[in-house]
Amino acid sequence: METRKCLECGDKVVGRIDKKFCSDYCRNAFNNKVNKESKNLIRNTNNRLRKNYKVLTELNTAGKKKITRRKLFDKGFDFKFITSIYTTKTGNTYFYVYDQGYLELENEIYLLVKQD
Repeated sequence: METRKCLECGDKVVGRIDKKFCSDYCRNAFNNKVNKESKNLIRNTNNRLRKNYKVLTELNTAGKKKITRRKLFDKGFDFKFITSIYTTKTGNTYFYVYDQGYLELENEIYLLVKQD
């Protein structure tokens, strides 16, 4: 009979014929290594979205507020990370990070809004 070895540590695998790992620890360690790249991308994206949401929430306490692009940048806002876009019938395009949004006006002024 053929001896099967753990894909993570190389120890002998005992049990079902299709078993690939000697323990839950090795299975988790192996899968964490395999998925490391995609998890880092997701983690970094979620961190940027969280930061953007925090900035919009801190600056827009009243539900509507005008603010400069410079102030958003100074707080660490990144315009590349949003969760949705809404275009009105009049053609205005609102960019949202969850329920916090902004509309670009003229002269680098933005209207911050909170979706109800």
